Amino acid sequence: MRFYTRTHKHYCGIDLHARSMYLCVLNQEGKVLLHRNLPTDPDGFLAAVAPYREDLVVCVECIFTWYWIADVCTEQGIHFVLGHALYMRAIHGAKAKNDRVDSRKLAGLLRGGLLPQSYAYPAEMRATRDLMRRRLHFVRHRSDLLAHIQMTHHQYNEQTPGKRITYRSNREGVGECFEDLSVRESIAADLALAAHYEDVIQNLEASAVRRAKGHDPDNLQRLRTVPGIGKILALTILYEVHDIRRFARVGEFASYCRLVKCQQESAGKVKGTSGAKIGNAHLKWAFSEAAVLFVAKCPEGKGKQLLARIQRKHSKPKALSILAHKLGRAVYFMLARKRAFDLEKFLMS
Repeated sequence: MRFYTRTHKHYCGIDLHARSMYLCVLNQEGKVLLHRNLPTDPDGFLAAVAPYREDLVVCVECIFTWYWIADVCTEQGIHFVLGHALYMRAIHGAKAKNDRVDSRKLAGLLRGGLLPQSYAYPAEMRATRDLMRRRLHFVRHRSDLLAHIQMTHHQYNEQTPGKRITYRSNREGVGECFEDLSVRESIAADLALAAHYEDVIQNLEASAVRRAKGHDPDNLQRLRTVPGIGKILALTILYEVHDIRRFARVGEFASYCRLVKCQQESAGKVKGTSGAKIGNAHLKWAFSEAAVLFVAKCPEGKGKQLLARIQRKHSKPKALSILAHKLGRAVYFMLARKRAFDLEKFLMS
């Protein structure tokens, strides 16, 4: 957990919503200078904080509406802090809760150096990161459609298609084994939607690759030197990480990627683990996929040898998780040192 500890002359906490925002401005002594509900209008916001612009810092919780306020603060040269919503939920819980109380607590946490920070992703690469996340959303919808076709065959005890229907060339004649017209129409609808999703996904991937070549082509190529990390995983890691320098240590990066478990301990007694949802779910998915593909695509079967070695030392279910952690550490040092992947060094570690 990182806290924002810089001191300022004025502290502004905003309880932000889609159509309204409650502002609270404190001075260094903790006196309330402004406490007002406003519409989410950039001009109205700037007019409200105009008397307190001298050494002002603004904070909002990390919810879906924070982009515009961060961009306004950046353009106007105002310090902006993004609060970690899950950590603040544990810190500023109280008996009474409303917009007025929440904005006052945000400003108080900011002034006291107790505000847990989240990463305010810069605007220049943010839209492409969201594009990759949207692509993954469409991929999952496509998978649901294809899974429904398989389930329909099982429902009627029909032989499932012999080839993988993830490929369009293997879909000819799928559904013709059913006599009921409604079932055949249902499968035809699934196939039509899946084909449309594939066209959309392909266009999004091409667009993301073009933008990545303009944003950070060197790191994109470095990531693709890892066996098993192809175009999509490289793009996902590139845009979810953005700048590796924001992680001071490799352990911080592994924790952010959800590749390690956090231990709960009190009075010398271990009470289990926690924080499974703290971190980046997209990086967790990327490195989990990369571990499986590394074993399959590593040259000369070295990936399988490494996995077998890990399995002998640990249990089989843990082996892929440990391999994903090792890949995450390797990617951290690759990006930090600006070097390509060294397979021999990785296998020896």
